[in-house]
Amino acid sequence: MRPNVPPAGKQSDFDFLIGKWRVKHHTLRGRLTGATKWDVADAIDIVSPAFGGMGNIGQFMRLIDNEPYVGMPIRLFDPGAMFWRIYWLDTRDQRMEPPIIGGFDGDVGLFFGDDILRGEPIRIRFLWKDITDLSARWEQAFSPDGGASWEVNSVMEFIRDDTLPDHPQFPISTCQEIHHG
Repeated sequence: MRPNVPPAGKQSDFDFLIGKWRVKHHTLRGRLTGATKWDVADAIDIVSPAFGGMGNIGQFMRLIDNEPYVGMPIRLFDPGAMFWRIYWLDTRDQRMEPPIIGGFDGDVGLFFGDDILRGEPIRIRFLWKDITDLSARWEQAFSPDGGASWEVNSVMEFIRDDTLPDHPQFPISTCQEIHHG
């Protein structure tokens, strides 16, 4: 696999993610600022199939500064191009971010995209790995130099939990306030 070139995908790549998840969300305190301290929060993610099996939609929930935060990943498979487009929108930024594009090579998913951070262009990389029936790991990294170097700034550790409600609402006992690590 060449750097910054995602593998081709297939429609079943994200089948493992359908369901209910408890998430341990680690976030770097500053992005591309030289930060080294991380915050950690509990979250949940409910992922449902969508678009006739050609995608899925998540409902990600956690607390940030003791306020509800909801994110919605929308993952769409393009069978003509053989890759996935992942869109993200949330209650904090109130915008749909540009798509991150990629697929899986075996049980490792690699996705790339472009965005703007503090007025400067950046590359974004999503990495899915350590995938089992009961767990998975996702990482987000930013690059200020076109992908020559990367800073991981967000890590989610997923643990399947089918006891979570289908349509969770705040307050929810599975989401605890952020704690500093």
